[in-house]
Amino acid sequence: MPSLNDIRSTFLSYFQKNGHEVVDSSPLVPRNDPTLMFTNSGMVQFKNLFTGVEKRDYTRATTSQKCVRAGGKHNDLDNVGYTARHHTFFEMLGNFSFGDYFKENAIPYAWELLTRDFDIPKDRLLVTVYHTDDEAAAIWKKVAGLPDERIIRIPTNDNFWMMGPTGPCGPCTEIFFDHGPSIWGGPPGSKDEDGDRFIEIWNLVFMQNEQFEDGSMRALDMQSIDTGMGLERIGALLQGKHDNYDTDLMRALIEASAHATSSEPDGPGNVHHRVIADHLRSTSFLIADGVMPGNDGRGYVLRRIMRRAMRHAHLLGAQDPVMHRLVGALVTQMGAAYPELRRAQALIEETLKLEETRFKQTLDRGLRLLDDELGRLPEGAALPGEAAFRLYDTYGFPLDLTQDALREMGRGVDVAGFDAAMAEQKAKARASWAGSGEAKEATIWYEIAERVAPTEFLGYDTEVAEGQVLALVVEGAEVASLSEGATGWMVVNQTPFYAESGGQVGDSGTWLKPDASGVIHDTQKMPGGLFAHKVTPAKGGLSVGDPLELRVDHARRSAIRANHSATHLLHEALRQTLGEHVAQKGSLNAPDRLRFDFSHSKAMSREELAAVESEVNAFIRQNSPVETRIMTPDDARAIGAQALFGEKYGDEVRVVSMGRAPTGKGQDGNTWSLELCGGTHVERTGDIGLCVVLGDSASSAGVRRIEALTGQGALEHLIAQQARLSEVAEILRAQPAELAARVKALVDERRALENEVATLRRELALAGPAAAPEARQVGGVPFLAQVLTGVSGKDLPPLIDEHKARLGSGAILLIAEAEGKAAVAAGVTGDLTARVSAVDLVKAAVAELGGKGGGGRPDMAQGGARDIANAEAAIRAAETLLEG
Repeated sequence: MPSLNDIRSTFLSYFQKNGHEVVDSSPLVPRNDPTLMFTNSGMVQFKNLFTGVEKRDYTRATTSQKCVRAGGKHNDLDNVGYTARHHTFFEMLGNFSFGDYFKENAIPYAWELLTRDFDIPKDRLLVTVYHTDDEAAAIWKKVAGLPDERIIRIPTNDNFWMMGPTGPCGPCTEIFFDHGPSIWGGPPGSKDEDGDRFIEIWNLVFMQNEQFEDGSMRALDMQSIDTGMGLERIGALLQGKHDNYDTDLMRALIEASAHATSSEPDGPGNVHHRVIADHLRSTSFLIADGVMPGNDGRGYVLRRIMRRAMRHAHLLGAQDPVMHRLVGALVTQMGAAYPELRRAQALIEETLKLEETRFKQTLDRGLRLLDDELGRLPEGAALPGEAAFRLYDTYGFPLDLTQDALREMGRGVDVAGFDAAMAEQKAKARASWAGSGEAKEATIWYEIAERVAPTEFLGYDTEVAEGQVLALVVEGAEVASLSEGATGWMVVNQTPFYAESGGQVGDSGTWLKPDASGVIHDTQKMPGGLFAHKVTPAKGGLSVGDPLELRVDHARRSAIRANHSATHLLHEALRQTLGEHVAQKGSLNAPDRLRFDFSHSKAMSREELAAVESEVNAFIRQNSPVETRIMTPDDARAIGAQALFGEKYGDEVRVVSMGRAPTGKGQDGNTWSLELCGGTHVERTGDIGLCVVLGDSASSAGVRRIEALTGQGALEHLIAQQARLSEVAEILRAQPAELAARVKALVDERRALENEVATLRRELALAGPAAAPEARQVGGVPFLAQVLTGVSGKDLPPLIDEHKARLGSGAILLIAEAEGKAAVAAGVTGDLTARVSAVDLVKAAVAELGGKGGGGRPDMAQGGARDIANAEAAIRAAETLLEG
């Protein structure tokens, strides 16, 4: 009996032998279709190939695509566990042709694989075709020899596929297996077709037409093939089972669930085990593809699936978290086919354990409250909407869990009443938004947030994705469109663009659609969880509802990532070098530089800066992986994670770790840097490349600011430094290693010469007959005034001192011309400072010279002015003051 892994391998190998490229499954979060919550078919990753927008180096492909149907219009969640073939997670086997082969090959491929490689009896197979598709019917007759009664013509859309209201479309043919008359049901198209006797196993879509808005249709230039066969369904058939949950893979997970809960796999709790087995797959693969539990969007759907499985574990009597203990069994079954599952195993286990630990408290309390509410109702009555909303709003018990619990009791919920209570709460919240200033300006964003879901950020995993325009805002008001050259703010449902927060600047890049393109200048966070993109259409216009391809500027994002990760290493290096008192007070992670503000009371020494820089670069060279975990803030702090002082955190936080060292931090005690952070980071520390610390400065009282460069910027800085060093070495005719000593000698020589010149100037000023006038009595005070040339301002105080020594008692005013400006100094001997102040003399003189102020001590003061032209007037002003 072939296992599901064998069947998957056989399918892919068959088409590979027939010239198809085996393409890896795309992520469960679609990058190229903003209308889909999750990837739900094999053709999703090839959509742009089918439409001709994208070209690849192959025209035939085959995949085993992981798919999720839970949330949105494709939602199988409520049926999972109760039926034989409903799943939230499944694998879709498919083969595809992009303008290569068509029906004449697709049908023979399918028939040969099923009847030869899978050895399915030919007489148990029948097919459907679209009622006008004579070509497909003829090929089936020719290839398979099927009689007319086993080629059923269907006139409905069940056998006609459309990508949307317009665009590629075409008929399809479906292959069914007949389980025999012992099982109730009729063939497709009959009144009993909903029975289980005839089961569809493969759908072949022939994309041959293009549909237009007026309803007309024409043949496509590039006719293509898209097929899909559920692995679980064909697996059940080939293993002789009628229930997908009886296949080897699902059975292994069911038995793992039974073992973990100490219960029988096929006893009264069988449905619970089936739910757990299915939901284990969807939750694990979603987490591996970057989805984390949250309160909206994909994160909320993931949380719903997780909590539904956890409630079924609770119903089996599990007292402790169970789901995380089953991940190993899943990895054993599917890790070889999907290596990302094995790589993310630790993250999956941690996330499931955290969520289940927290949810058990909510579940226990919620079920008790639900029992209390039901106890007040008549037997069989539906739960009032207000009660369901109270469970949700006050106690965190979601509506879908309430519905799931009541379903097993044969009861329902007044959903309309729940919706009314929710609307009333939103109205109250909206009333509180009204205000003035910043709150008033934010009103437009609250209005949008009330209408649309928070923006889903995809940028941890990709820099390219498709999003749908939900709103456009210009000058605080919503608009329907932006014309070419206009600038406004755009909100999309999902984006790879990071919105500025936590010190990391917002992303920039471009947006594209078939008939237009434009620039995204910046991305900012707005109220209501919205990411606002500042956009300008460069070619064509932009309208609400447009699907766009969004491309982050890769080089810029890479530089920002490197700077952000370097900031984490820098923070820890500062703590290790300066002490535990170091705490982050602010940061900037821009593409061209990083800035980090931290608590420290004094300037860093050259040795401290060098030690920090050396340590950061040591961990860059270590090239250790940068890992992210989702934890509660308390759990994160318990393992040593650094948090921003005064920052408010939610119930869950992203914890970023990098570097390996025996610090006692992290789950194994060997993590160097461990911080709560929602930003984007490099994959490995080596991706930072290099870090150069430029220096530190004062930011505010008790806060220092360090600035640094990384990567290419750091390298260019060092190259420029080396060039300057070489230039200086050439000028001084010395080797670079000798420069410090040579420059020191030159500085010492210059200082000696400057001192010698200053001495000569003073001697000249004192010795010359014109330069040393006699003091005269002014107001009873010996007063000496002198105008000098060739003397600098810094030479004046020593001259004042020499004059004071020579006079013994008196006041001195010296005015010198220095580099085109006037320097003024005044001195008063100690016996006269009570009568006259040198500061007053300087101020009086400076005012006449066109300057302002002046300062110093009563015995010595200095000032400056624009020029020396009014020197005589300045002297007279000083004399007037003395006569005063």
